[in-house]
Amino acid sequence: MKIQIVIAGKTYEVEADVEGENDSLAGASPVQSVLLPTVPRRSTSTGGDADESKVCRSPVAGIVARVCVQPGQQLQLDDLIVVLEAMKMETSVIAPIAGQVKSVKVGPGEAVKLHQILVEFE
Repeated sequence: MKIQIVIAGKTYEVEADVEGENDSLAGASPVQSVLLPTVPRRSTSTGGDADESKVCRSPVAGIVARVCVQPGQQLQLDDLIVVLEAMKMETSVIAPIAGQVKSVKVGPGEAVKLHQILVEFE
């Protein structure tokens, strides 16, 4: 079955295999995708007062599987900092800057929230 989808104003025609294909989509009205603005983060107990250029935040909510750094350690850009597990998948968190680790705010087995501070830099 061929269907048309519209993403950001551009129309794409795709081939789709549908179990029990009965053309139930034939009379469906088109749906337009909408880009929503990003909501600014408000200051929370997860460290909203920190200098953003000196912290590394969690990109997902999950569990800390491994912490690969310690205070005082010198890091290069893209060095592995923490491995998080979320929804049975591991997410590697890498250093956003080169610098020295000031403090590690999480430990293995801890639950972290989205945007929670994981590491602070000097």
